Amino acid sequence: MLVINLSVGTEKRGHLSVDEPTINLGLEGIYFTKSEVCKLDGINGRLYYRGYPIETLSKNSNFEEVCYLLLYGKLPNEEEFNIFASALKSESELPEQVISIIKDMSNKAHPMDTLRTAVSALSAYDNDVPDSSIDANMRKSVRLIAKTCSIVATIGRFRNGESYIRSKPNLSFAGNFLYMLNGSRQSQQNEKILDIMLMLHAEHSSNASTFSTLVAGATLSDIHAAVTSGIATLKGPLHGGADEAALAMMRAIGRPDNTEEYIESALEGKKRIMGFGHRVYKTYDPRARIIKVYLESMQDSSSEEVRNLTSIALRAEKLMVDKLGKTKGIWPNVDFFSGPVYTALGIPGYLFTPLFAVSRMPGWCAHMIEYWKSNRLIRPLEYYSGPIDLEYIPMENRS
Repeated sequence: MLVINLSVGTEKRGHLSVDEPTINLGLEGIYFTKSEVCKLDGINGRLYYRGYPIETLSKNSNFEEVCYLLLYGKLPNEEEFNIFASALKSESELPEQVISIIKDMSNKAHPMDTLRTAVSALSAYDNDVPDSSIDANMRKSVRLIAKTCSIVATIGRFRNGESYIRSKPNLSFAGNFLYMLNGSRQSQQNEKILDIMLMLHAEHSSNASTFSTLVAGATLSDIHAAVTSGIATLKGPLHGGADEAALAMMRAIGRPDNTEEYIESALEGKKRIMGFGHRVYKTYDPRARIIKVYLESMQDSSSEEVRNLTSIALRAEKLMVDKLGKTKGIWPNVDFFSGPVYTALGIPGYLFTPLFAVSRMPGWCAHMIEYWKSNRLIRPLEYYSGPIDLEYIPMENRS
């Protein structure tokens, strides 16, 4: 595993006398493994799940099928799909003890802390936890995908002072999330849009939370522990919280006619515009292109809030593309348009990042199962830059 490139540096008195290496902060540009799960082409703005372009999947597929594709490496036939989709529905029920945990934490803790704790607790009620075989990990993955969806919907229910609702066998994965959150069947259009959002967030190569999942799992911990690490990593605003931050900015703008002045002022003050720029993409995020189409369809929404947010988002996007996209390569990413879309679906901002975890669970599980096939403990090097051989001074003699 390549971690650093050595080059001669300057020695400092009182410090370790060795050639100082070139440090790749954040492991940027470092390959640590091979994978067949996902290809991210940042130069050309392309994203592939198991070789299938995300544009093709979002047009023709659904979240359940994408989950199967990521886990099993192929698209299912009709029988395989029906069995898999049925398993997701049958595994959606939460243990009473986990429901109690969610209820107790929902109005006290950050939703991601509640999610992390509830997912970790699921291991106590899964008989397959001690079994590290591929088949057992596949079964656990299905349970984790299904139950994470139920946990996030239940967090929303309890935070809103409402009771836990069980899923319905006749609804899709996306339809069940909206039903369990709102207590009623939502429109087919809303179910379809959420299904698209789930697919677009399902996988994204070796992002921070996926890497964290692999680091935990590479110690030969179990898959519940590994994805719990992924959830903890996703909580950070530099990873999972950008869509909520972008929405907060749009709400701060307030009215569409304020958009250009707000963005210009922020840029002059060298403030970061959330939802723009990406560590890997050097062009327009392909997921953002897809979401933008659905956002544009909401311009005639019956909700004034959604109309305003949509107009603000589209005006900000145009200004940013003209000023920074074409000149500095700073383009919209998936987070920028997500907030207004989720708002139109009736999903509160505090659930954006937990819903991201629901989407990403199949990707985390697929990478973990793949990595375990040729597992190696992930242990990069750290260059020590402090003093050595210091004299120990007894406490009574210290100033």
